[in-house]
Amino acid sequence: MYTGTLFIISAPSGAGKSSLIRAYLAQTGHHPAKVSISHTTRKPRPGEKQGEHYYFVDNQEFESLIKQNAFVEYAHVFDHYYGTSKKEIERSLQQGINVFLDIDWQGAQQVRQQMPESKSIFILPPSLKELENRLIKRGQDDAQVISKRMHKAQSEISHYNEYDYIIVNDDFDESLTALNAIMITASLEQSKQTTSHQQLLADLLTPKYE
Repeated sequence: MYTGTLFIISAPSGAGKSSLIRAYLAQTGHHPAKVSISHTTRKPRPGEKQGEHYYFVDNQEFESLIKQNAFVEYAHVFDHYYGTSKKEIERSLQQGINVFLDIDWQGAQQVRQQMPESKSIFILPPSLKELENRLIKRGQDDAQVISKRMHKAQSEISHYNEYDYIIVNDDFDESLTALNAIMITASLEQSKQTTSHQQLLADLLTPKYE
């Protein structure tokens, strides 16, 4: 049976990471894929559903899970915990589902330590100017917030060399094609193919000719 692959995907805000993931999932691929659902201690926002957007838990439960080493990565951001369940990821992978983990470079470092077989992808903007233009066009942040995001972006980009693959998201369709290529390449690794075609390989290697 095919075993899924964990794909860590990181990018500065505005590089198009979430759009690429959504576009990939909207396709009919060779293997099913999903985005990992994180645990958090913050309250649900309007429209958010338990088990669909996040697993909403209280501080006591989250800290108990930390002690149980239940997370492949977690962080404390703006007075709230966020974390990724190792058990949930492993369950999906065992079912043959590829999992996207949308996290920053710090979380990626934590995940690699616990799941070194994971693959990692960094999405780059074609230029800082284009990144700034995209943030402005989104219309979600004022000038001060955009300035902070741009400052943070360069810090995040400096970690590009920690990743297995890089996609420069200039043309969206080309970037989606590149993401598809990465997913296919991972599925063709010898270890994956050996697991998927055990019976075929056994038949091919059974002595039949003298």
